[in-house]
Order: sequence, then structure tokens, then C-alpha cells
Amino acid sequence: AGLKCLQGKAIVNSISLKEGEKAFIEKAEKIKNYGAAVVIMAFDEKGQAVTYDEKIKICKRAYDILVNKVNYKAQNIIFDPNILTVATGIEEHNNLAVDFINATAWIKKNLKHAKVSGGVSNLSFAFRGNNTVREAMHSVFLYHAIKAGMDMAIVNPGMLQIYDEIPKDLLQLVEDVVLNQKDDATERLIDFAQNIKNVDDKKIKIADWRNLNIDEKLKHALTKGIVDFLEEDLKEALKKYNSGIEIIEGPLMTGMNYVGKLFGEGKMFLPQVVKTARVMKKAVSILQPYIEEDQNTKTKSAGKILLATVKGDVHDIGKNIVSVVWSCNNYEIIDMGVMVSTKNIIETAIKEKVDIVSLSGLITPSLEEMVNVAKQMEQNNFTVPLLIGGATTSKIHTAVKIAPEYSGATIYAGDASQAVMVVNKILNAKKKEDYIKSISEEYKKIREAHYNKKSMEYLSLKDARKNQLTLNFDKEKPIIPKIKGVKVFDNYPVKDIKEYINWDFFFKAWELKGRFPQILDDSNVGIEARKLYDDAQILLDDIIKNNLLKAKAVVGFFPANSVNDDIVIYTNETKTKVLTTFHTLRQQQEKADSSKNLSLSDFIAPKNTGINDYIGAFALTTGINIEKQLNKTDDYQNLLFKTISDRLAEAFAELLHLRVRKEFWAYAPNENLSKNELKKAKFQGIRPAVGYPACPDHSGKKGLFDLLDVEKNTGITLSENFAMYPTASVSGLYFANKNSKYFGLGKISKDQAVDYAKRKNISINLAERLLSQNLNYK
Repeated sequence: AGLKCLQGKAIVNSISLKEGEKAFIEKAEKIKNYGAAVVIMAFDEKGQAVTYDEKIKICKRAYDILVNKVNYKAQNIIFDPNILTVATGIEEHNNLAVDFINATAWIKKNLKHAKVSGGVSNLSFAFRGNNTVREAMHSVFLYHAIKAGMDMAIVNPGMLQIYDEIPKDLLQLVEDVVLNQKDDATERLIDFAQNIKNVDDKKIKIADWRNLNIDEKLKHALTKGIVDFLEEDLKEALKKYNSGIEIIEGPLMTGMNYVGKLFGEGKMFLPQVVKTARVMKKAVSILQPYIEEDQNTKTKSAGKILLATVKGDVHDIGKNIVSVVWSCNNYEIIDMGVMVSTKNIIETAIKEKVDIVSLSGLITPSLEEMVNVAKQMEQNNFTVPLLIGGATTSKIHTAVKIAPEYSGATIYAGDASQAVMVVNKILNAKKKEDYIKSISEEYKKIREAHYNKKSMEYLSLKDARKNQLTLNFDKEKPIIPKIKGVKVFDNYPVKDIKEYINWDFFFKAWELKGRFPQILDDSNVGIEARKLYDDAQILLDDIIKNNLLKAKAVVGFFPANSVNDDIVIYTNETKTKVLTTFHTLRQQQEKADSSKNLSLSDFIAPKNTGINDYIGAFALTTGINIEKQLNKTDDYQNLLFKTISDRLAEAFAELLHLRVRKEFWAYAPNENLSKNELKKAKFQGIRPAVGYPACPDHSGKKGLFDLLDVEKNTGITLSENFAMYPTASVSGLYFANKNSKYFGLGKISKDQAVDYAKRKNISINLAERLLSQNLNYK
């Protein structure tokens, strides 16, 4: 009756072979007809499976019957191989946990698609009454069982500890018992258990602050990011205050201001502030019905800020972080999202009567878009301050390129903490005038220094080409790739990618400074870094286990030759048909030493040598499906998800490049580098990204995308300014030559810009716009 009425996918717990095959098949047929999954207990006519051999024998028999006789989908089969009690003092019981773990591993390897479950509390019955030991036993058992492949468990989540937080002495004793590592493990754990108090440290910690007055309780919840008691605390607050608005503007805002103060002083860190925002959002949602009852009340904000990622740019992690931090300081945020046109920014700013316009961007074309917004603000007679932020922005660029276009205050805010400080000053009636004046004077000095500094000497393009790197391709013939053409990876295992994450940049994204793993023990940020890292590990495990993100990639390897500063790519070694041409740029700064004026084309054999050379290209993403995973009310989890997704993309690029060197192109098949050496790019060959130092024109991605049919093969798309979406995407070129190296193009002269426009068959105006950050002339 239940299965007839139940919506969604049911799991029937449970059936077994203890009544024989006939009864087992009858029940399985009924469950299959109702479309449910089923738990199979490891029982047969002889009784319960206890040993490893008994467990796998019964599970194999049940699996064969279900799959071959009942036509049951293997994905709907969940085995429970019986978690039994250990540490009973009976020697035969010592290996029961190990038997379950080993049986789990065998099932996952041999019974394709089947799942494994178990009732965890059975394990620790010998220590009933001592929750401290039981919790540790459950956590240790799950830690090892999950690694073996256990998919689900029946467990009281309140009786679990974080594995890494179990006291080391207790952890060792429990490991010895669960994994049956020492003959006297049970006796030693019993002795230990008799000498510890059975107390819940978490409850004691909770009790300390739960006895505070209501204002202090709310402040503590905000500061510590605790949402567990909000419902009851806000009900208590409603008895003290006349309305929901009073609570928001009173104790909640006091708590938020306190958090903002600590963050500004460097006593709180970004992950903590984001958790505070989560508490505030939850509190407001709880109070919303009470606020709606009183239509005449309205919360007072400290100011209204329009926040937008400019046209053609899809990156929003930094913008979202700043938004959360500002909201914690009681500013009303109008977040317009990504790829916002200048027209929409201007119209919304006027309509909403904002106090500040704040622009964000990651790719270099965004810098020009910001200049355009400043010009339009000037034409529309704006006077509100303009804030500039994002990875490619800088104080110098803001002062030299943007500020002169707008008569209002134009201020660079490099990170979240700077952004808070800036806004607090420019929206403070007493501080605003002096602060803006000081910024104006500082930026004027920056401009003067910029224009008066000794100009660098530049070669003509002709002379720069004379000083190019000339390699002897006859002496060291290019290696032919093992794979020619395009290879697609539709769903690359994220668990393999995870191992190549560079955690330094993960912590940098969260504005926690330090090198990994040393940062975890840093005296200043270590505690929060470790919490953030642990949360990231939990999320990564969830992503891997539940396939929350898809990793897709396409790589290609093609015959190629250089022609001056162009790299011509052919369909095959006959060179009768050109697939595409990559137009590269050459350094023009005059070199004080014997170093060369480099171009990426130098690393490819010239066509006139007659030598067949090759080039590789790639595009990848780990951002497929990310929007489906985001939670509208949990900024912390959302930002964690996005920063993890970004790091996975870079890790995927590292892993694919490794496979290129050893397998796909195999020009360094015997490479054996440590993870640290990989981080320092000690390998042969390079993978420059289009749009970055060596090839700064983002429009080059269009040719790469066409070459690899990237959108079809990976789902990655390009914006009008050639930003990749999903944002957790990486693309670039592969060069195999052992002399190839990373370099920055630097500034170029007008003669090269003209030459480049001609080679690309575009106007000089467009070429100058694409290369605006690299021009040595106005």
C-alpha cells in the first residue's frame, strides 16, 4: 500500500534469502514492479553472514538471482553485509569490522553498480553508556568503510565526531579496535573508557553562551556563524522588541557591525564573515512574516551600492565576496550580476538612486568597459563615487585610465577588506570630503609619475624580429604526437583531478594569506584556514560521490609551422590545407643583455626549414551543472562551491598537461616530478592560455574554439569579449619544444599593432582596442 501511494523513488528495507529463494524472488518481483530500490540483508537459509567469506558469498548469490532471474536493475540493489559488534571480549568478534570493510570493497569491485549500506550503531554496543567512545568508533569505522566504497549508512548524526578532531590517544585506541591491529586493543580501549568522563564537550560549549541575554546570544550566533538556535532566539527577541524591524536594526545590526569591525581590524577572516552573512539572511527570512505585518516600517541601510561585472565578463566570485562583506556592514546591495551593459548600469543607478557604483571584471577587455562606464557616468552628470575592483584592475590603471574620464571620485578597491574600508569612508559624512581629496591627490601623483617616468626603449618590429630566438630544429627533430586530431573527455573523474589542486590559490581566493600546508598551522589564520580546508574536503567528497560537477575537456594535436610571427596549423603533414592560423605577438622592448625578443612562434619550426612540427590545443571545464548546486540562501556554500570549481579547473589543466607530456604527445614519457615540482612548472613544454601574458589578445580564443569545436565538445561558450562560460574553464596551447618557456609580451609599438591588424584582417582601431593594455602609445 505504501509503495502504491509514495511519490518519488522508494527504498525497501529489507529482504533476504533467509526464507529461501522462492520467497526472496516473490518479494523482489513486487518491489521491482513498484519501481523501488531494495536493501538486501546478508542472510541466507543458514542465518546471518558473519565472516568475510560468508558476506561475499551470500551477496553474490543474491545479486545473481536479482540481476539474472528477476531482471532487477543493479543500480537499485543495496547490500547490507551486517555491521556487527566489536570489542566484546570474544576473540571471534575482533575482526568483524574489518570483514565488513573488506566485503564492501569486494562488492563494489565485483557486483557492478550495487550499493552498500549498514547500521553503524551495532558496531559500538559493547560501550553503551559511553558516548565519547561510541562516537569515535562510529567516525573511525565510517572513515575506513567509506574509503572502501560504502555508499550510505543508518547512523545518528549526533553521535559522530570529525575524524581529525578525535583526540589522538583515543583515535589510536579506536583504530586498533576497529581495524583489529593489536591483540590487546579491546582491553586497552576498555581501560581508557573507564577513566574518561562521559560528557559532551559540544553541549558544554553551547551552554556557556546559551545562558547569555538575548542580545548577546544573537551577537554570538552572528560572530560564530551559528544558525541552530535562531528560531527560538528570535521568538525570545520578539518578546523584548516591538517588531521584526527593531530586532534587525537593534541586536542583529549590532552584531553585524561588530563582525564588520573585527574584519576591518583583521581579527576575523573572510570565511567567518561569509558564515555571518548566512546567519543574518536566515534571521531576516524568519522575521519576514512579522515585518510584513507592519507595512509602515522599513529597515534603514547604511547606503545603497550598485554592483556589476561589466559587459562581456562572466566572472563573479570576487564580486560576490565583496557583496557579502558589504551586506554584513548594513549596506543595501543591488547586484546586477555578470555581463552587464553600460546602459543598464547607468539606467539602474539613476532609477535606484544609488550612493555608489562598483564595477568588477577579470579579463583585460573589462578594463576598457570600465573606462566606458566612467565616460557615460560623466555624460549623465553623475556625482556618486565609482569603485573599481577585480583581478586585472590595479590602482595605477584606475588612476591613469579611468579616473581622468570621470569628475566624481574614482577609487580602486583591491579586495574585500579594502572595499569595506573605502565604502565606510566615502559614505561617512565626516570623513568623505577629506578621504576623497586624499585619493584625488594620490592618483594625480600616480599619473604624473606614470607619464614622467623614463620611457623604455623599444625596437622597431623589424629589428625585434632580427633579435628573435632561433632554434636548431634540424639537430633536435620535433616529436610526433601519439594522438593526432581531436580527443574528447566527456566526463573525466573528478576524484582523479582533485589530487592536483593547488591549495595556495584556493586560500588566496578567500583572502587567507599563506602557503599550503603551512597555512593550516599559521598562528594568525591557521584555525580558520583549517576549518575552510575541512569544509572544502567535505564538499569535494560530496561532489565526487554524488557527481555534482561534470569535468569535460577536448585536446587536439596538429601539424604546424611558423611563418614570421604566425603559427600556421594544417590538416595533415602534406600541408596542402590550412586549418587555422594563430597570430602571435613579439616583445619589442630593447634588451640590455643578450636575451631575445620572444614570440610564441619561435618555439615552432619555420615553414622554410621543411621540418614537420606540431602544436597542441586544449579547452576544459569543471563548471558544468554548477548553477544547479547553488543555494539561494547560503552564500558560504555557494562561494565555497565556486572557488572549489575554479581550483578543479586549474587542477584539470595540470593533470591533462601531464598526460599530454607522458601519453598523448609523449615527448617526456619518463617524466617523474613531485607535486611541488609540478607547481613550479619544472616540466618540459608550456601551455600558455590565450588572453594572458604571452598572447594577451583574448579574441584568439575564437580560433582555438573553432579548431577544437569547443562548444560542441565541452559546452563552454564565449562571451562577446571572449570570456569563457562556465567560469571554471581553462583553454590554451601546448608547445613541446624543450626551449619553450613562459614570458610576458610587455608593451608594443604602433608598427606592430598595424602589422597585427593586417595579419588578422581587422581594423587598426579594433586591434588597438584588443591590445589596449599592451600599447606603448596613447
